[in-house]
Parts: sequence; structure tokens; C-alpha cells
Amino acid sequence: MVDTDSGWDGRGGRGSRVTRNTGGARPAEPIPGRRVAAVSLVALAALATGCEPGTATGAQEAPPPARPTQAAAPSPARTAPVTGDAKPRTAPPPSPSASTAAPAPTPSPDATTARPAPEPSTAPPPRVLMRTGSESDRVRELQARLRQIGHFGRNPTGYYGSVTADAVRSFQAKRSLPVTGSTDEVTWQRLLAMTRVPTAAELRPPTERPVAAPDERCLKGRVLCISKNSRTLAWMIDGKVVSAMDVRFGSEYTPTREGVFEVFWKSRDHVSTLYDTPMPYALFFSGGQAVHYSADFAANGYGGASHGCVNVRDKKKVAALFDQVRTGDKVVVYW
Repeated sequence: MVDTDSGWDGRGGRGSRVTRNTGGARPAEPIPGRRVAAVSLVALAALATGCEPGTATGAQEAPPPARPTQAAAPSPARTAPVTGDAKPRTAPPPSPSASTAAPAPTPSPDATTARPAPEPSTAPPPRVLMRTGSESDRVRELQARLRQIGHFGRNPTGYYGSVTADAVRSFQAKRSLPVTGSTDEVTWQRLLAMTRVPTAAELRPPTERPVAAPDERCLKGRVLCISKNSRTLAWMIDGKVVSAMDVRFGSEYTPTREGVFEVFWKSRDHVSTLYDTPMPYALFFSGGQAVHYSADFAANGYGGASHGCVNVRDKKKVAALFDQVRTGDKVVVYW
């Protein structure tokens, strides 16, 4: 036997002694360097595994622990038991996602308790009795009744215009009715229940607007008492109203003069020399300004204005007035 100390043999550590068997009689004993190398490799292997549990290697070979599967594989079809003389039935395989499918969403409380929306009412709307453009005695009664409870500030005319429609809207809004401006059966019945039957004087007053309280200068003698505020003319004798009528005045550029005057000239079929327009039943009281009938006022109402005269739109009334007024009678124009 020859001992050699060659340092590094490529397998063991430096300085390990290698024993060679030269005679072949008995096997050489295990070299201690190999054991050291084996222990070192085991230690390095243990460090390389980190902190993962259950994976350290050792002398004992233990089977690795079973890991849970993500989804169960479909099992083969199962044969249902035979009953009676029926043919065997093959039960359908379970759904591959039966165990892994996400649970169905839970309906919200509102979804389970919500009630279906009510169907729209099929009842027909109330019948409309009067609307804008209507003209009748019933419209006159409507206006008189609305005036009784403060929704119509004028005298009845029998014509359903924008002022009447606004008055009806005001009444409907205050009574929580559909605000349409038209008078249907429901609106009409509610109005009848709240008002009384109008008198003849309420139904057919002499003017569209209530006649103003007369100025104190109108209370004596024969006077044409003309109010710019109420836009009315009252023919008065000794403080009593003989007749009344609607009037309009000049524009801001041609205003009707205010004050106390006298009728100085009467002209039944007068025609203006300045504007070449008819001025029937003219009662002149201040220069070229006169009380007279106006066809334009009769047609267009207060949408226009005169050139300073006092226009009357009721031809019959101004014709009767022309016959009663005398030259020298007083004229009072005031606010």
C-alpha cells in the first residue's frame, strides 16, 4: 500500500488522504474526505430550498403531500339503475364548472320587493267646455264668477281671450287643478260650487273695466267724467252716472290733455284734416282733441292709441251720448 498526499483529488477536500488498493485483497475503507463532501452537499441543498415548507430533502424518501386540484375532471358517465322495463338511462355528467363556478349574484332587496309600475290611467280627460277664442253667454258667466272671487279684474265681455285664460290658470293653480287655461268640466263645477249666480248688472256692465270713483269736480252739473286710470268715461248729471263706456287715449308722443274743459263744438260726421281719418260723433273739448267713435279701437282694443283724442269703441253708446251732450257741458280728464 502506498500513501500519497496529492492535495486536491477533484472529489474530496484538500489534504484528504487517498488509499489505493494495490493488492486487491480487501476493499479499501471509506475515505473520510468523501463523507465530508457528502455532508457539505446535503447542507448546500438544504440552504437552496429557502423557506418553502415540506420540500427539504433528507435520508428518508417521503412521498410529497397531495395538492388540491383547481377543478375536478369530469367523471365518466354513470348509468342510472334500471327500473321496470325501461332502458337504462345515462345520467348526464356534472358540469365541469359545478364546483368552481362563481355563485349567482344575490338579488338586492329592492329587486325582490319592487312592485311593477302602475299602468297609466285609461280614463278620458275631462271635456273642455270653453277655451281661448270661445264667445258666448257662458263665457260671460265664467268671467263674472271669476270676478266674484278675485281672479278676473275686468267686467265680463263674453269673449274668451288671453286675460280670461290667465284668470282661469290662476283659479286652477290655487285649487290644485291641472293648469291649462281652458275651462273643462272639473274646473267649471268647482267654480260653480264656490260662487253665486251673477246678476244682470254683473253679467252686462256698461264698461269692460269697473268705472272709477268720480273725481270731485264731476259731482255737480253735466259732466263728461273721464278717468285715465280705469280707462272709462262716465256721463254724469248732478253726481249720478247716466251712461258709461270704455275709452282709450293718446300715446306718450301725443298725450291726451288733463284738466277741466268745456265742449265747444259738436261734429257728427267729422273727418280729421291732419290725419284724414273719420271721427264720427266728435265732441271737441281742447283744440283738436275730442271724444269720438273709433273703428280702430273697436277692432283692435287697447293694442293701439289715439293721436290725443278720447276714443270710444261702442258706436251706439257714443251716438246716444252725442245726442245728449250740449255745447258748454263740462269735461274733466284725470288720473
